[in-house]
Amino acid sequence: MHYVESKGILYSSNGMNLYRGCTHGCIYCDSRSKCYHMEHDFEDVEIKSNALELLEYALRHKRKKCMIGTGAMTDPYIPLESTLCHVRKAMQLINKYGFGFTLQTKSDLVLRDLDLIKKINEKTKCVVQMTLTTYDEELCRKIEPDVCTTKARFEALLKLRDANIPTVVWLDPILPFINDTEENISGILDLCIEAGVYGIICFGMGLTLREGNREYFYRKLDEHFPGLKQKYIRKYGNSYMVDSENNRYLMKLFHQKCEENNIIHDNDRIFCYLHTFEEKNSCRQMSLWDL
Repeated sequence: MHYVESKGILYSSNGMNLYRGCTHGCIYCDSRSKCYHMEHDFEDVEIKSNALELLEYALRHKRKKCMIGTGAMTDPYIPLESTLCHVRKAMQLINKYGFGFTLQTKSDLVLRDLDLIKKINEKTKCVVQMTLTTYDEELCRKIEPDVCTTKARFEALLKLRDANIPTVVWLDPILPFINDTEENISGILDLCIEAGVYGIICFGMGLTLREGNREYFYRKLDEHFPGLKQKYIRKYGNSYMVDSENNRYLMKLFHQKCEENNIIHDNDRIFCYLHTFEEKNSCRQMSLWDL
């Protein structure tokens, strides 16, 4: 890891990244792409040393309350967070100034901060977004090797459900010839149904590959799925969009199962929900004793 001073922390969309780089080791990670201009090794995590000061300044000077988000480029709950607690400290500031919050992760470390998540959610809205890609635990250990498996993420979703915390699942990415099966998609959807998730974000059955993440992905295919890289090259070449042959059937299954179980599956509607600040009524109900 290494430290840098940053000029700002919140983007125009009110998202932030307290870290740059990741150590989860997911074989498909788009954040490795060269277009993001990360000038250091991806596993050499960059820590913004003044992030919390910048965040507090930004929150104090915002004219309107809004949702603050994190996790779009780097999972906020990388192992370093266990000791640095930057995400937790950021959440304390968000709670202090009365903003809403949403985060995207693959880690059950999020449960460490359940107390703060509940406090924010009592006043406004705090949404936990969890990525699920495979129902198969052994496969999960291959494609997402250095973060907890789907089973632990599902158990975290159950605990969040029991705490009345709204959750959204990212069904993404789905890797052609690896996890693009009816068994896998149905298995993940069954977990989402049991966990009572608000919605599931899915852009289609496939993934994106471009310079930087493509090369890493192919190295990992050679390591874990010998011969599959050549199949990808023959079928997809240097395409950015890498769609599964089963996309149409699996998307039909996805939408149908969500519809039957009252899970929101319209991406635009879910993103609107994630970005909409909602202030809950904190006034207690008047009783006869107040009259």
